[in-house]
Amino acid sequence: MVQPIVVRSIPRCDPETIRVLGELGVATVHEALGRTGLLDPIIRPIYPQALAAGSAITVLSAPGDNLMIHAALAVAEPGDLLVVSTTGPSTDGMFGELLATACAARGVVGLVIDAGVRDTAELERVQFPVWSRAISAQGTVKATAGAVNVPIACAGAQVHPGDVVVADRDGVMIVPRTKADTAAWIGQTTDASKYNYAGATVVAPSRTFETRAAGLPSDFFEENGR
Repeated sequence: MVQPIVVRSIPRCDPETIRVLGELGVATVHEALGRTGLLDPIIRPIYPQALAAGSAITVLSAPGDNLMIHAALAVAEPGDLLVVSTTGPSTDGMFGELLATACAARGVVGLVIDAGVRDTAELERVQFPVWSRAISAQGTVKATAGAVNVPIACAGAQVHPGDVVVADRDGVMIVPRTKADTAAWIGQTTDASKYNYAGATVVAPSRTFETRAAGLPSDFFEENGR
């Protein structure tokens, strides 16, 4: 049983930190945080060019009921990103063109939803970034109170209000608010795009490898193939 509540005020990260994390992208931030924080890969962007990073406004709704998405818009601020989960499995189209228009008017930068969305052609046309479990024209109701800005589980990840959400075509990453500065620093200063795979670096154009930390014996490598 969900205790109906809408929390109006939440802590948020510095906008510059959010901007940096968004520019780094999901894969780099995932590596910078020790390969934690990814949502289940079933959550996909509705169009390939979708990109977003923002502060999480968490929404817990009844399946097939988008009442609390409307409630979340009442407390959302510019730069926020809605993260919606349901109390039971749902693929109904809980979000569409009208809600996207309302989100844009409030400065909401995107939506991540562990359920369905619809009006995807219109959402792509206006370039409103959405990541969802399903696309479905099935309509919803506005009947059951849920919760806004409480900790939720969304597609296998824990999300707290004010956590940083980074999303692109690689998926969706949740950065705990208290770790956001660290993730941004690591991502920028350790060249996380190389993923630090055992310290390996490619030396072009010879295609040889230096394995500073791999622990491989020197006789493992041969100059010529057998």
